[in-house]
Amino acid sequence: MAQPFLAPGIAWALVVIFSVLWIALGVSWGRKGKGDADDYMLAGRNIGLALSTATLMASWVTGNTTLLAPEFGYRNGLWGMFSYALAGLGLILFAPLALRIKQLMPAGRTSGDFFRLRYGRAAWWVFMVITAIYTLGFLMTQAMGAGILLEALSGFDYRLGMVVVIGVSTIYTLYGGMRAVVGTDFIQSLLIMVLLVVVAVLAFRQFPVPEVHRALVASHPGRLNLLLPAGLLIAWNSALFSMGEVFHNNIWWSRVFASRPSVVFRSFVFGGLAWMTVPVVTGSIGLVALAQAIELPQVNMVFPVVASQLLGAGGAAMVFVVVFASLTSTLDSLLASTADLVAEDVVFKLLNPQLSDAELKRATRLVVIGLGVVTLALSWPRLDSLASVLFFTGALVASTIWPVAYGLYWRSANRVAAIAAMVAGSVCGLLAYTLIAPYCAALISAAVSALVMAVGTQLWPESFSWHILKEG
Repeated sequence: MAQPFLAPGIAWALVVIFSVLWIALGVSWGRKGKGDADDYMLAGRNIGLALSTATLMASWVTGNTTLLAPEFGYRNGLWGMFSYALAGLGLILFAPLALRIKQLMPAGRTSGDFFRLRYGRAAWWVFMVITAIYTLGFLMTQAMGAGILLEALSGFDYRLGMVVVIGVSTIYTLYGGMRAVVGTDFIQSLLIMVLLVVVAVLAFRQFPVPEVHRALVASHPGRLNLLLPAGLLIAWNSALFSMGEVFHNNIWWSRVFASRPSVVFRSFVFGGLAWMTVPVVTGSIGLVALAQAIELPQVNMVFPVVASQLLGAGGAAMVFVVVFASLTSTLDSLLASTADLVAEDVVFKLLNPQLSDAELKRATRLVVIGLGVVTLALSWPRLDSLASVLFFTGALVASTIWPVAYGLYWRSANRVAAIAAMVAGSVCGLLAYTLIAPYCAALISAAVSALVMAVGTQLWPESFSWHILKEG
């Protein structure tokens, strides 16, 4: 194994400090709630603009955002950096839909509620299968990413790093619910933004932008070309993949239900814009490394290599904190929102509608524990490519974009068309993933889904009553 960027003693000290901090804050904020299931799941439905924006941004900043974006910049130049940043469009374009959801479903709890009430039980089953595959894939990538990144940064054993990150996230989510997730996300988002800005400012003070530009023009002019067909295709796929992730996933629907009506729209716009600065900043560090011909032991280690060369042990420590915060902020959101979905839609609505409020809260907590255990079990064997897992799920989630959009705005949206759109989009996306290229799977899936949804609704329109969503 290559020499780690950070001494193990310093890494352990940082892990202990931030693990104790997250758990203590999570337990403390959890105790401030009313204690019922709705408060545990949705933090009293009273989250303000600052907390709502911060939790959206932090949940979307993963370990991939801080390490893969610099690799994209290093490998593909400007288009690599900008295409990754376009994933922020998922949050921004969801903003009007979020406001519509808040108006139509003031008492809603999950994205599954919407599919069940709007399109019926059959569509709900298709949606839940897609959600299960995506969620497990996302949990696996974050868990394996935690092990791989902490091993590379500090020399931790792969499985040890994975257990630490999943364990910490599970503990404070278990005790504090949504209040713990939102509160810790706020601090984690501030840490990530501040430390990234510090590293970027120092990088460009040492290597000014004109100097970087001249070096790239001389040695890698193609990396500055914004008209590359492959770059345009990757950019479109990135935007549609992110839309599919956001439009269907309960992470973002739970934020809608948990936030005040007056802040929903703005928080998604601000959260998306704030998130887009992260891959732009980290991707620009990849351009610095490319222009300066900095030697890299692994291409996905651009960010820690540049930071450690600029700031020594201090830079490596900052990278470690950024990665640790980004991993926990994503895992806690995944655990909390998925537990809400399983407890509400499966345990309560499907298996036992007679559950009391206290029993529903207990079931949600048990699901949090179960998800943590399942994630560890699935991630224990180490995979070579995390990106392949993400692109695979992109073929599925992109198929849900148009059923969600049509279902929120058109009374005539056809339930059979919604099922067909998700199935046909997923199948065609997976075929594209296998036969053409992984990075075009989401694009094909979204296009086929849009066509099926539009044609089915136009030929066989239905008449849906919006009161069903309010009363459900």
